[in-house]
Amino acid sequence: MSDESSAPEPALTEYPGYWAVEDPDRPALVMAGSGETMTFGELHGQACRIANLFRSLGLEFGDHMAFCLENRIEFLPLAWGAHYAGLRYTAVSSRLTADELAYIVDDCGARVFVTSPYKEDVLAEVTAATPNVEARFSIGGELPDHAPFEDAVAAQSSTADPDWVSGSDMLYSSGTTGLPKGVKRTLVPEPLGKGGSISAMAQFLFGSLPGGTYLSPAPLYHSAPLRFCMGYLGLGTTIIVMEKFDPEQSLALIERHGVTDSQWVPTMFVRMLKLDDEVRSRYDVSTLRAAIHAAAPCPVDVKRRMIDWWGPVIYEYYAGTEGTGLTFTNSEDWLAHPGTVGRALMGEVVIVDDEGNELPAGEEGGIYFRSDIKVEYHNDPEKTAAARLGEDLSTLGDVGRLDEDGFLYLTDRKAYMIISGGVNIYPQEAENVLTMHPSVFDVAVFGVPNEDFGEEVKAVVQAADGAVPGPELERELIAFCRSQLADVKCPRSIDFRDELPRHPTGKLYKRFLKDEYWKDHQARI
Repeated sequence: MSDESSAPEPALTEYPGYWAVEDPDRPALVMAGSGETMTFGELHGQACRIANLFRSLGLEFGDHMAFCLENRIEFLPLAWGAHYAGLRYTAVSSRLTADELAYIVDDCGARVFVTSPYKEDVLAEVTAATPNVEARFSIGGELPDHAPFEDAVAAQSSTADPDWVSGSDMLYSSGTTGLPKGVKRTLVPEPLGKGGSISAMAQFLFGSLPGGTYLSPAPLYHSAPLRFCMGYLGLGTTIIVMEKFDPEQSLALIERHGVTDSQWVPTMFVRMLKLDDEVRSRYDVSTLRAAIHAAAPCPVDVKRRMIDWWGPVIYEYYAGTEGTGLTFTNSEDWLAHPGTVGRALMGEVVIVDDEGNELPAGEEGGIYFRSDIKVEYHNDPEKTAAARLGEDLSTLGDVGRLDEDGFLYLTDRKAYMIISGGVNIYPQEAENVLTMHPSVFDVAVFGVPNEDFGEEVKAVVQAADGAVPGPELERELIAFCRSQLADVKCPRSIDFRDELPRHPTGKLYKRFLKDEYWKDHQARI
């Protein structure tokens, strides 16, 4: 927009430029550990410089950039700069190996890549494997073959171009081959600040107001933290970014900053509940009006205890990076329907059987959202087609049921996606690695119960002839997997079997294995 003073009202804006005019000295970002702070005026000016840098490099509307950073104060200004420039931008997990990182940077078609010395140990391999990247930058220190980002940005103007339009993230989700795939949403050239869905959700569902404070304890490269932090910044909210989650520090930050809004995964609830009663009672959390959680099923007892502790400020939603539908529940509705992930708020929830027939309330089947929203998986038409049923149904691959009141309950995942501590893990990746080890004849990887993380990665292996099953081979296989994949994707333990349950056609009955480990749980997730 050429005139920030004419920006949309806060209820519609996801645009820091509005607040750079209305309240430029209000803190926009505060790093929890270091205390480093950036105001809304500084955030908007930095985003403008970054957008101007991208444009000076020849990037135009719809072009792509990628970045891989730890939680640091430059993370969100960089995302906003790409957004201002009308780009597709991919935030990549800072926990990935060289091969994993290079694959995403190359697959998304990034023309610009930004990182930090945090990834110094893998960057030589990433650079060699991503020849289509035209410009590489380092934030926070020198790196070979990477220009200093701060110098390049400082040389640019802090003035917004009146012709700028909004960009969009393209974040990666697991693909049918086990390789991650970019969730590619339709990119329409809209003026900056138009259509602030997260900001609107925050106000109308959570009662969030301009001037609040939002605590973000998770890695910013995940879709929910990234989108919610940007949405809350659009609402004029101060974001407190934790460099790394710590249960007691989280409580201290809520009290110190008068935190009003926050987002969590169930693992974090578990860690806070495990603190000594004296520690938990030490901190005042009464300023909280919205503690939002998603990303993984929350055990009923854990959520009930959190509501008892924090009050009816716990909100839950079920959705995916794809954004094709959303369910929502507040504390009161959840207490009346324990275990639910809510009722449909965006799209209609439909439960179908294996033949695609719609099922009545109470019957378990595939969960689909009926909506007009269309997304595709970048470079994976097979996964795109598999996620759709007819013209208006799409699925995230989960299984569940609706009750008579329309509340949704998750019971399983068709695609065997593992969610451990809020991190999505596709078991095919670990299976692809382990199956190539000479001591492995057959292997199945799936999620099993974990009290802290909800699920953890388990492998069941049929050893090759001549290999000796046992602790030594288990350690060897785990180390082999970690040499090629991020450790979070690798099994924490391995069991050995004489034979895995396969159909004569070769189909693996992973369900039989998984059911053994979940037999004392109501749901298989």
